[in-house]
Formats: sequence, C-alpha cells, structure tokens
Amino acid sequence: MWNIDTNAPLQSILDNPECPPLLRRTLTGPISWQTRNETSVQKALTSPRAAPQWVAALLAMGVTITVEGDAGPEEMPLTVGAESPSPHILRIPPLFLPPMGGDEGGWRWGEARVTRTPADEPIVAVVAVVEVNGDVVRQARVVLTGVWPEPVRLAQATEQLVGRPLDEDNIRAAAEAVEKEVAPRGDFRGSEEYRRAMAGVLTRRALGQCSQQEASDE
Repeated sequence: MWNIDTNAPLQSILDNPECPPLLRRTLTGPISWQTRNETSVQKALTSPRAAPQWVAALLAMGVTITVEGDAGPEEMPLTVGAESPSPHILRIPPLFLPPMGGDEGGWRWGEARVTRTPADEPIVAVVAVVEVNGDVVRQARVVLTGVWPEPVRLAQATEQLVGRPLDEDNIRAAAEAVEKEVAPRGDFRGSEEYRRAMAGVLTRRALGQCSQQEASDE
C-alpha cells in the first residue's frame, strides 16, 4: 500500500519511483511542471478541474482515502468535489504499484484522449481499469472527463462487462452504452454531439488497450 499525504504537491507523486504508470501518464502532458508543484493532492481532489485526468485515474483504480472521523481515522472510497470528505491520506492499493498486471490480480488499464494540440487539455478523456480472471471480467471501471456537468465521473454503463469476456463485441456494446449515458455540454472546443461521440470512441479505445494487455500477458 502506498500512502500519500494529501498536502503533498502533485509533482511529488510523479517524482516517486512507486508512481504507477497510469498515474504517471495522467500527470504529464497538458499539466505543467508549475501546476504540479503549486497544486496539492487535496486541491486536485476538491477542485478536479486542476488535474481531471489524474483524478479520473484514481477513481478508475478504486483508491481509498483516510479521513478523521468521530471515532478516529476511517477508510472509505474516494469521492471528489467540494462537498466530499477532506482526506489526509490517499491510499494506492499495492496491486497497482509497479510492476502492475501479470498473473497476480489480472489488472489492466487503458487511457485515451482527444485534444486540439498535444499541449492542450483534453476535450474528452477516458480512463479504464479492468480486472480479468481468465477470460472473464471481474471488475470494470471507466471514468470520463469532458462529458458531464461535473469535471469527472465514473460511468455506470460499463458494469455490463462484468461476467463477460473482454472481447470486441462486448467492448463495442459497453462503449455504445457509455455514449448513451453521458450528458455533455457543448462549448467552443466541442459540441454536445461531438463530445458524446468521442465518449464512445475513446471508451472503446481505452478498453481495447486493456484487452491487448490481457492478450500480451497470456
């Protein structure tokens, strides 16, 4: 278990050799070095617009937090937003720490995004984390940014993958369900129709990456 002090800056997460590849991927790109140093973990969780893809990765990984309760420290699932509990510890499960995947746990991850330029914040982004046991999906979490009224949210539609093979037909069906579930708001970077379409396309890509990782490990 990797316990992260929520007062720490995001840059310290990236600098830590234990940082999982998925978190490393979502902390780079459009998030500048200055932003990573000026933004604490706590700020990123309470104001997800600061690092939405990183927060999406945390939700997809199913990380937990430790908060101070009336009876002492309490561990609970991560939630984000201004009204969420204020954690003092972010707990990354050991199964996500390098090396991730392989025979222990069978976890796979995928990430896909669409941007105007490589340096821009993604218009829509998808992070998928899937646990596969043999040929069957045991858990699947897909989190999207840019397609909800809030900055980031876990999609419910991909729960239909559980108990099924992570094959092309099931991935396509899950992506179509996500496309129907999202509630995007259009702006100058992308219309509602464009964002909805990208939600489906990127979900399919991210889950496809999970499927390819599964195949490569067999």
